[in-house]
Amino acid sequence: MKVNGKHVILSLVLLVTGFILAVSYQFANEHQDSNPISQRQWRHEDELRNNIILEQAVNRNLQEELRGYQSQLREIEAKIADLTEEQEVRVASLIEDLDRLRKIVGTVKVKGPGVEVTLSDSSYVPDGANPNDYIVHEEQIHKVVQELLVAGAEAVAINGYRLSRNSFIQCIGPVIYIDGITSYAPFVITAIGDPLSLEGSMTLPGGVRDQLVNDLIEVRLQQKSDITMEPYLSESR
Repeated sequence: MKVNGKHVILSLVLLVTGFILAVSYQFANEHQDSNPISQRQWRHEDELRNNIILEQAVNRNLQEELRGYQSQLREIEAKIADLTEEQEVRVASLIEDLDRLRKIVGTVKVKGPGVEVTLSDSSYVPDGANPNDYIVHEEQIHKVVQELLVAGAEAVAINGYRLSRNSFIQCIGPVIYIDGITSYAPFVITAIGDPLSLEGSMTLPGGVRDQLVNDLIEVRLQQKSDITMEPYLSESR
């Protein structure tokens, strides 16, 4: 059989057509294989977008709650600011009362100005008179101590022995027992407080000092700029 030009051309056309069909088939297969990957990626990206939208919504809600809490905090701070001065005054008053009570019951060391009242037995006893009528007795010491406390004394001591709220004074003959401890005349009663107030209370006309003088007791009263008293339960006792 003789091969002419038509056969050659036809063969070339068939070869090219086959090649095009093969390439098209291969491309179609590759494109079909890539679709699942693209779909999975799309679904993943869609899930990410949904998650981002959800997180944004949650963040908006949290921001709203935060603004609400901040508003409540500002209201509380405003109330505290309004009450601060009143509370400070109240706390300062409580602390002052507590310190005063501690001083009165004798649980802390006390130092400050005050007065000193000295009670001495009478230096003159007439012949035939009863000597007991010319010495200091417990009721006279009680008068001085009570007057000083009423006048605002923060702490009181007798012959250096500090009194507590439970202290007792007992007279036995010429001596005085203070909480069971013997003390002799002259009796020096010291009191810490405002010296002017304490002295003024003691020297009122017809007051304690005049009563003691009428009882033939020698009384000496003087202001002190610095008095120190150890706690009632001091280890030195």
